[in-house]
Amino acid sequence: MIRKEDVIKIGQLGKPHGVKGEINFTFTTDVWDRAEAEYLIVMVDGILVPFFLEEYRFRGEHTALLKFLDIDSIEAVQEYVGAEVYLENAQIERITSTGDGIGEVSWSYFEGFHVVDEQRGDLGEIVSVDDSTVNVLFELEDGTLLPAVEDFIRDIDHKGHVISMTLPDGLLEIENLRD
Repeated sequence: MIRKEDVIKIGQLGKPHGVKGEINFTFTTDVWDRAEAEYLIVMVDGILVPFFLEEYRFRGEHTALLKFLDIDSIEAVQEYVGAEVYLENAQIERITSTGDGIGEVSWSYFEGFHVVDEQRGDLGEIVSVDDSTVNVLFELEDGTLLPAVEDFIRDIDHKGHVISMTLPDGLLEIENLRD
């Protein structure tokens, strides 16, 4: 049985495409492609279920068309519209352990991780990542913006979805001035 703590959300299924069982997939990271994943995990009625990939093709920077094995009609794929898609942490760890760490996955991979500062404790969950400039920012659920600087990151627990940071004194106080 696949457990929720052993996976990370990577996207969501959209509308069916055509009549042969293809479905649109909007993803937050392409690590599943780089991991050459044979299957993706789909949340079906509260249960994490592996779906083996027959084929896929990219349609854009964050979209692809998926064809799952043994799902061959629009009717069969229709029941998965809107379902969340996950990848096992072990598959992601294989990718990140062969490279130089953070650069191996897109920044959006960290959405859903909790940030823990060594002095202040749990600062909250990352709800989005702004990587539109060279200064990447984690946006926390309360609106706080934190610089995603490797010098501040002490540890990344992929399995527990936690980023341990050491933030400089005064950084959070400066952030709070904007309110």
